[in-house]
Amino acid sequence: MLTGIEEVDWASLGHAYGPADDVPGLLHGLASTDPAEREIALDGMYGSVHHQGDVYDSTLACIPFLLELVADPKVQDRGGIVELLTSIGGIDLSGDDALDEPDPDDEEFIPAANYAMAAAAVAAGADVFLALVDDPDPEVRLAAPCALASLHPEPARVLTLLRERLTVECDTEVRLALVEAVGRIARRHASLREETVDWLGWLTRAAHAPGLRLAALAQLARCAPGEVPDDVVQRVTELLEAVRTAPPEPAASSAAAAENAWASTPTLIGQVREFLEEHADGRPTPWTDELMRTLHTALDDRVEDRIALILAQLRSPDRSQRSDAIWLCGGLIRVWRGRYDDVVRLIGAQLADPDPRLREAAASFLERLFELAAPATDALAARLAAGSQEPLGQGGPGARSGRGGALLALARSGDARAIPLLARALDEPDVRRDLLYAVGTLGPAAVPLAPVLRRRLARVDLDERLYDHAAPLLSALTSIRGVQALPEVLRVLRGAPPNRRDWVQEAALRALAAFGPAARAATPDLRALLDGGSATVSTKAALALWSVEGDREAVLPALEGRLRPGASDPDWCAAAVALGEIGPAAARSAPALRPGLAARDLWVRVRSASALWRVSGDVGSTLPVLVSAWEENRHARVDIAECLAEMGPAAAEAEWVIRTELARRRRHNVHENASGSHDIHEDEKLLTLCRAALDRMERGRGRP
Repeated sequence: MLTGIEEVDWASLGHAYGPADDVPGLLHGLASTDPAEREIALDGMYGSVHHQGDVYDSTLACIPFLLELVADPKVQDRGGIVELLTSIGGIDLSGDDALDEPDPDDEEFIPAANYAMAAAAVAAGADVFLALVDDPDPEVRLAAPCALASLHPEPARVLTLLRERLTVECDTEVRLALVEAVGRIARRHASLREETVDWLGWLTRAAHAPGLRLAALAQLARCAPGEVPDDVVQRVTELLEAVRTAPPEPAASSAAAAENAWASTPTLIGQVREFLEEHADGRPTPWTDELMRTLHTALDDRVEDRIALILAQLRSPDRSQRSDAIWLCGGLIRVWRGRYDDVVRLIGAQLADPDPRLREAAASFLERLFELAAPATDALAARLAAGSQEPLGQGGPGARSGRGGALLALARSGDARAIPLLARALDEPDVRRDLLYAVGTLGPAAVPLAPVLRRRLARVDLDERLYDHAAPLLSALTSIRGVQALPEVLRVLRGAPPNRRDWVQEAALRALAAFGPAARAATPDLRALLDGGSATVSTKAALALWSVEGDREAVLPALEGRLRPGASDPDWCAAAVALGEIGPAAARSAPALRPGLAARDLWVRVRSASALWRVSGDVGSTLPVLVSAWEENRHARVDIAECLAEMGPAAAEAEWVIRTELARRRRHNVHENASGSHDIHEDEKLLTLCRAALDRMERGRGRP
């Protein structure tokens, strides 16, 4: 076994962490009879030799030995090795996986040729996977179909083999893998698509097992969206019910996994396996989750159908189906605009379920919705009342009760019932930062929180962690204008340590600006920072001084001084925003703002145009800049829409961008590879501002 491994000069090769002289040990570990050693070896392969999907020269040198291990029936856990080879050889340089151009200054850049050579090397040995479709080990049979569909150079031969194997395969999960692999071939090879689509359509009708029909329907939707039947919601709902009520089938692959001791060692692979086993705990058909994800991906912008599917799952007696529906809806509502009231209401109902994991999932979903959580507020309030002895201020991963998340969701929705509960949470030793930042959504009703916020701010140590502890409290006090906390705010302003001092001072200055004339005791501090602080601190001090005293002669020159040639983009933007907040009283500063309209930086142009409109009412110069920036950068649209709403009828020439935005179904800030907790809220804010702008335009034309 592993013939010739000692002939390779491994020390001259490299991987993610340097010389690859440890690779022979990893390869031998994959063939070990000790399951823990096999897991450590596989974890090492992913951690260094194929780190984050990279292909090094040592990765290429491993391919023949990995193929040899896969072909040896005496080697255990070969399914994991098949998956490793599939990943190494599976990158498609002609598609979305195309690599970036090499950077000559990047010593760690992996040449594109490495990936191409890996794909060719694995494809050249891919015949080894043909014999694995009837291997005695179900884990191997589970991994083989994807490897064949992705790597074998004769897709027609593979397609025939997979379809024939489906007629004799007994393991449910392997059968589903076979169908998924057939769908993969159809997507990768146009010449086989028509034949494969016909077969998948036949399977949706002819397969005896409802799970198999559901898998075929999911793959059909991915391969040929136009072939999806109009009654897809009814059919999928009936199939899910048939799956739920069908007698349990033996799942040999799961049994084999349960006998494996991989989770006993602290490796990444062991942790992933442990998570998957926990996720599947008590689920008779854990694979339905993946099938529904595939189907939702295929349905894409058919939002109404996807909502109907989620509603059907949320009404299911099967707790796991309801849990799956929550996560599926999270992906849907993050990307697509739609009418989600019924969905939100049913997810809120899960807060009363005895299963803490389901409650946590529901609360986690609802806390990202802000105003869209309104249909679930009664359920949120009931959940919070039911667990009166549980901590309120905690949340996040591990908070199985979902109570901290429920309070955050209720507060972000603007429901006043959150206020007394927030007061209790603020008396607990630890309080979730998000809860403090949510105070601003509650409006003037949250003013009674000022005393407890003040007490908590007074206890904050003026140490290196001051910003982390004080900033959320200062934000809450700013939103409710809690001027009774003025002494505590001044203490923080004056006592800020060198670590992130500017950030601390900016947060305190925002609070003083919100307090207005009642913060007159802060005037000496504000004047000192106006001249002696950093650019950003000086700008915030100027705005606070204006709010407290209204002294234009002190404030405007200081802000105009930040609008000179050579000013950094952030400094210019901060000064422009401050002048915009001052409004018509800063009309004399309009000439200083005008150069920003032609700046190279988009945000400088947007901030300057918005401020110029607010101080001078100049539509002719500012509106073209705002409309151009709207098209150039979608992330600027909320700020621009706010300005357009203020302009009202004067912004009539921008009506087309407003109407176009309101007609879009996809949220403006969707990012395929990341999401933020405020993304949905920001998009809904954009829609609200667009509607307000359009309403003012229409009323300006005399329309009712």
